[in-house]
Amino acid sequence: MTTLARWARAEWGALYAAVRGPLAERRWRAAPMAVTAVCLTAVLHVVHNQSWGYQVVQDLGVVRAGDPLWLALLRTPLSLFVPALDLPVWGALAQILLVFGIAELCLGRWRALVIAYAATLAGTLYARLGIRLGPHSPLGLPASDAWVVDTGPSAAVVGLAVFLGWRYRAYVTASLVIAAMVAEVALKENLAGKEHLAAIVAVLVLCAVGELRQWRSRERAGSGSGAPPSQS
Repeated sequence: MTTLARWARAEWGALYAAVRGPLAERRWRAAPMAVTAVCLTAVLHVVHNQSWGYQVVQDLGVVRAGDPLWLALLRTPLSLFVPALDLPVWGALAQILLVFGIAELCLGRWRALVIAYAATLAGTLYARLGIRLGPHSPLGLPASDAWVVDTGPSAAVVGLAVFLGWRYRAYVTASLVIAAMVAEVALKENLAGKEHLAAIVAVLVLCAVGELRQWRSRERAGSGSGAPPSQS
């Protein structure tokens, strides 16, 4: 076995094993959430590009930082599946099918959705904070970004990719995703790039909480096994 093959097995072996079993047994039926998300995104894209459906999708799934917070929170779940009009829809579909599919197989449907939503919500809330801080702050945004349309699965995809890298010890892959998002902001500072970083921070917090819970569980297990036997 070559060095590259050994590295690939160490990096992706656990993730591959988690995906291979259910996918080989049930094929596309093993990830119904991801398939449904792809279909929903495709339908919303078609409707959004129709004269009669444009405003419908805007009212139901388009988020802007300038909107009232309650309205943005209502629209945020559907906004994951509204692809940006200035980007090719096949990119959003491919991201959802691949990353959402792997996350569903590895983490389960509801956990994958919670992490995807948490990452997207972190980006949405950051946009409001960034505009309040203003363009002169390192974390700030210009006031014009308050009316930038904020939709698409990219923040959720980035968050899920980082979480999967932590969960299955694919640390190099997770680090490359983070480095790519940092480079995106460094080369082209925009709302989407900074929202991706906010999504990563939110997911890293979730990872840290998970590590803490595992450490506490090991500590309790160690304390229990090391306790002296009771005397009758």
